[in-house]
Amino acid sequence: MKQFSQLSRSVQVFFRHLGGSRMPDAAPPMRTLGVALGGGFARGMVHIGVLKVLDEAGIPVAALAGTSSGALMAAAYCSGLSPAQVADIASRMRFKDVARLTFERGGFCTNDRLTTLLSRSCPCIDFSELRTPLVVVATELISGRPAIFRTGCISDAVRASCAYPGMFTPVAINGILHVDGMLSYEVPTTPLKQMGIECVLGVHLQSRWNQTRAPRHFFDVIGQCFAIAQTRMSLQWEKDADLLLQPNVDDFTFDDFGRAAEMIAIGEESMRAALPALKQKLGILHASPLGAKLAAAKVRRPAESAA
Repeated sequence: MKQFSQLSRSVQVFFRHLGGSRMPDAAPPMRTLGVALGGGFARGMVHIGVLKVLDEAGIPVAALAGTSSGALMAAAYCSGLSPAQVADIASRMRFKDVARLTFERGGFCTNDRLTTLLSRSCPCIDFSELRTPLVVVATELISGRPAIFRTGCISDAVRASCAYPGMFTPVAINGILHVDGMLSYEVPTTPLKQMGIECVLGVHLQSRWNQTRAPRHFFDVIGQCFAIAQTRMSLQWEKDADLLLQPNVDDFTFDDFGRAAEMIAIGEESMRAALPALKQKLGILHASPLGAKLAAAKVRRPAESAA
């Protein structure tokens, strides 16, 4: 059964390679592109629209980095799923697919259901199997240091990155407790720069948890306090963004999973508007599958995780 599962994943990735070419060969980009996807719970579905437009435009992505829900979307894409496949999964996703009530000392819920979600939807288990290099960012609970995952089990890293303090219990990896990556990098541009990526596109979802009304419950209070703190922690990652998208998601709440199509459309609109500026920064007029291969070859693959 295990061998069959591995074969199935390999077949999915193989066919993604066959179907990924949309444009004829043209001059490759002069600079490598990395995409950093920020957190935002259900709002993270905006990232699907961004990736869809990059795919349609034939712009090669050399590496992705993700924080919290951005890590989940990036892992699915780097595994070999097309944006359309990720969108199909997102359209059926609900909060119960991620969270399970536990009332443990470290939080009200556990996000262990993410392991099942990823095993059902992603063709890769380990970072070494990924089609596109991936960085997942979490935060060490005790030391407060960023935890940068580039090797090992993908679902463990994504769970750690999504472990929102107070809501989800911390996730232990190699004996170290981890919480949400947004405490380290709300948008993980810096790890991509450290990998040698030359041009980093950051996607920052609206930091305010709730802007239009009084808190509905305990989670709204935590989320708003977290958002206030993050506005004072943005200097480094903003500096490392060569181009920053900030799609307007004011009308969406953290648990608006049922509005996936609307959020994906917002991501598409934001990315299409930024395409001319992105192409100029990359030094290209047209993109191509050949460019994708050449750009990916320029990325250094770290030997081990920094976490």
